[in-house]
Amino acid sequence: MANSCATYDRGCGVVDALSLTAVTAFLTAAGTSMANEAGKRLWETTGAAVARMMGREVPAPAGQAEREAVAALLVAEARRSPEQARALVALMSGTGTGGSAAQGVPRQLPASTRYFTDRKDPLALLDREATRKLDGLPKVAVLHGPEGIGTSAVAFHWGGLRAKSFPDGTLYADLRGGSASTAPTAATVLRQFLLRLGTAADDVPLTLEGRVDRLRTLLAERRLLVVLDHAQSAAQVRPLITGAPGVFTVVVARRPLTGLDAVTVPVGPLSDKDARRLLTLLAGREVMTEAKASLPSLLRRCGGVPFALRAMAPYLTSASPAAAPGELPPVRAAAEEAYRRLEPDAARLYRLCALRPWPAFGAGAAAAAAGVEEERAQLLLAELAELQLLEDTGDGRYRHRPAVRAHAEEAAAREDGLAGCAAAVRRTVDWYLRFAVRADYAALKERWHLGPLYDELGPGAYEDAGAAVAALVAESGNLVESVIAAEEFGHDDLVWQSVEALWAVQLKAGGHEALLPALRAGARAAARHCPGTRTAGRMHVQLAFALMESMQDEEAERELRAAAEDEALAGHTRGRATAVESLGLLRLRQWRFESALECFEEADRLLDRIGPDGEGAADLPRARALLQRHRGRALRGLSRFEEAVQRLGTALDFFQGSGEGYNTARVLTDLAELRIAESDPAAALPLIDRAVALLGRENATAHLTYLADLRDRCTPEPR
Repeated sequence: MANSCATYDRGCGVVDALSLTAVTAFLTAAGTSMANEAGKRLWETTGAAVARMMGREVPAPAGQAEREAVAALLVAEARRSPEQARALVALMSGTGTGGSAAQGVPRQLPASTRYFTDRKDPLALLDREATRKLDGLPKVAVLHGPEGIGTSAVAFHWGGLRAKSFPDGTLYADLRGGSASTAPTAATVLRQFLLRLGTAADDVPLTLEGRVDRLRTLLAERRLLVVLDHAQSAAQVRPLITGAPGVFTVVVARRPLTGLDAVTVPVGPLSDKDARRLLTLLAGREVMTEAKASLPSLLRRCGGVPFALRAMAPYLTSASPAAAPGELPPVRAAAEEAYRRLEPDAARLYRLCALRPWPAFGAGAAAAAAGVEEERAQLLLAELAELQLLEDTGDGRYRHRPAVRAHAEEAAAREDGLAGCAAAVRRTVDWYLRFAVRADYAALKERWHLGPLYDELGPGAYEDAGAAVAALVAESGNLVESVIAAEEFGHDDLVWQSVEALWAVQLKAGGHEALLPALRAGARAAARHCPGTRTAGRMHVQLAFALMESMQDEEAERELRAAAEDEALAGHTRGRATAVESLGLLRLRQWRFESALECFEEADRLLDRIGPDGEGAADLPRARALLQRHRGRALRGLSRFEEAVQRLGTALDFFQGSGEGYNTARVLTDLAELRIAESDPAAALPLIDRAVALLGRENATAHLTYLADLRDRCTPEPR
C-alpha cells in the first residue's frame, strides 16, 4: 500500500496526499535549519504542533530513524482526521527551511609552484579520473607521497591547467591544522564550503548531517573541483565527498587512505635528470657548472624530493659534506643545511616558534616567543620563508612543515633546554591571551568580565566590533592551541582566562566545533583551579553554549547542571538563574515543554532571592521579562493558550516600554504563532505586520523570511 493518507481541497486545487517520505523530509529540513533564530523558532513551533496533534508531548527526534518514527505518528493521525491533515500541511507549507539561495563561485585553489618539473604520470592519472564516463560512482583521486615530494603542488598545477573544465569554481581545504586538536573537522570544513558557495552564516545547518545534505544539494548540478589537502584519514574526508556527476575531488595525503573508494595516484621522487633540471632553473647554469663536482653527492642527499632540492639550491657551491647514507631524510637534511647558516636571532625564532604546532603564526606571537621586537620578528619570518624553513600562508602568517618543525623542536631542546622552551611557550600563550582579551573586550564592551586583564588592558583599538570579531576569527586556531598549551604546561589560570576571551567569537561568529577543545579545557581547568566559583560556572556555561549549538544536548545538559551547582556554591544567584534558564531553553528545543516550564519557574524563584541592593538587581526587570516570554513559549507547547497569552503580554509590555525593538518583535511573533495555533489567523496578521515593521530596521533577514512564511499561512488562497 502507498504511504498516502488523505487529500483535501485548499482553494481551487487539490493538495496531494501526505506521505511518510514528505513528512520525514519536512522534519529533517526543520531540524537542520536551527543555525539562526528563525530556524530554532520553526523547530520549537513544530514541536508544539506535534504535541497538539498527538495530544501529548513527543520528544524531539534526534536522527533519521527517530524522525521517521515521528513522521509515522503524524501520518497516522492525519489519516484519522482531515482536520489534522490540514493542520500538518499548513505547517509544512510555511517552513522557511530552504535557507539562503547560495550562488557563490569560489576560486580557492592556491597558485601552482614556479618551475614545475616532470609529473607527467600523476597528471595523466588525474585527467583519466576527471574525464571518466559517468557510472554512478563519485570521481575521487588520492594523490599520495612522502613529505616534501610535491603532492600538493601536483594538485595545484593540475587544477590550474584544467580550470576551464570547472566553470563553477574550486573549493580548497587544508586539513592539516596544527595538531589533532586544531585540525579542522569535517563539520568545520563543510561550514567553510557552504559559506564559500554563498550560504549565509545564519543558514548553515548545525549538524554534520545537515551540512552534508546541504552541500550535496548545492553541488548536484555544478561542475566543480574540490581539493582536500593534507588529509589524515578516510573518515576525515568521507563526509566531504559528493557523488555529483560534475564534481571531481582530489585528496592529498601522505599515503593511500584505506577505506576510501578512490583512484590512487602515487607521486614519487624526481629522476636525476629532472632534479638537475629543477636545480638549473632555480640556480642557473653557471652555478650548476661551478658545483659540478659536488652535485652527485647533493642529489643523493636530496633523494629527488622537490622541497629538499629547492631548499638546497642556494648552497650548491658551499653545501656541507654529504651525510652518511640514511643518516638524515631529505627534508631534515635540507632544514639542517639552512639552519646552520642562520644568524642567532633568526635561528632562535625558528626554534622557539616550533615548540607548539601553531596552525599559522604572525609577527606578534613570533616576537613574544623569541623575545625580539615585532618589527624585527617580521623581517626574520620573511627571511626564514625565503630559505624554505617556513611556509608563507599569504595572510601575514607563517607555519612550519611537520618535518621541519620536528627539526626545529629538536634544535630548541638541545640549545635552549627545558626551562628555555617552557619560558618561550609561556610568553607565546601570554601574548595570545592579551590579544584575545583586548579583541573580545572591543567586540562585546557591554558584558561583565571575570579575568583581571580586562581592567588592565581595556578594549583593543579596532574600527568597530565587527573588526574585533574578525581578528579573533583569524587567530582562532592559534587561540585554541594556546589554551591546550597552557593546560599541558599546568597554567590553569591562563586556560580559563583565555577561554573567557573566546566568548565574543562564540557568540558572533559561530564555528563552535573548532572551539570545543579549548572550551572543554576551560571546564577542566576551572574544576581543578577554582571549583565552586563564578569562574567555574562561566566555563561550564560557555562549553554548554557551544555544545547546544553543535546539537550535543546530553553533554550540554551536564555542563549546565554543573554551572548551576558552581554558581550556587559561589553564592551567585544571578548566574545560577541563568544556568537554569538555559537548561529550560534546551528543553524547549527538545520539545519537553513541561520540563522547560519548570526550569523557567525555578529561575524566576531564584531571581526573587536577589534584594534591591544585590548583585544583578539592576538587570532584574529585563531578566524577568525574558523569563515571562520563555514561560509563554513553554505554555504554548502545552496548549495552555490563555496562560501563554498572559505571560507573553507581560513580556511585550516591558520590551515595548524599554524600546527594545528586536525583543518586541520576537514576542509579537510568539503571539502570532499562538493565534495561528488557536486557529485564529486573522488575529495573527496585525501582530506579524507590527513585527515586520520593527525588524525592517534591524537587518534581521532570516526572521523576516520566517514572518513572510507565517503570513502566508494566515492568508487564504483565492477561490
